Amino acid sequence: MARRKLSHEGTLVLDSEGFSKLLADDKTVVALVAEARSRGMEAVICALTIIEAVYARTDKARLSRLLSGLRVIPVGDEEARAASSLLMAVGLHGHEYAIDAAVAEAALRQQRPVVMLTSDIDDMAKLCGDRVRLVRV
Repeated sequence: MARRKLSHEGTLVLDSEGFSKLLADDKTVVALVAEARSRGMEAVICALTIIEAVYARTDKARLSRLLSGLRVIPVGDEEARAASSLLMAVGLHGHEYAIDAAVAEAALRQQRPVVMLTSDIDDMAKLCGDRVRLVRV
């Protein structure tokens, strides 16, 4: 498999699928995160991503190790309002897209360039526009 190149510096955002694959030790995602870090990018996740990605069989020790190496972006009132505004702007409903909107809102506030590892290219493209480079995982 060809290796995908990431930008120099900036921020790497993992959505739920990106974080789930990192938890599962997926070789491609592990390599992308390592490459991003070697280029000076900070790896981050939205706090809600933890809720979406973790389940009963998650290796708690691995989860703890991985979280210690990521910046977890909190979601408070201001961030929730901004995510809600994003949803309204693109005509999506919070019932189905709430966590995606929070992740997108967090990504849009990060140091550029911003790259997001996601399986949901279509919805994230609607939410982030061209301000975040999306990489399918």
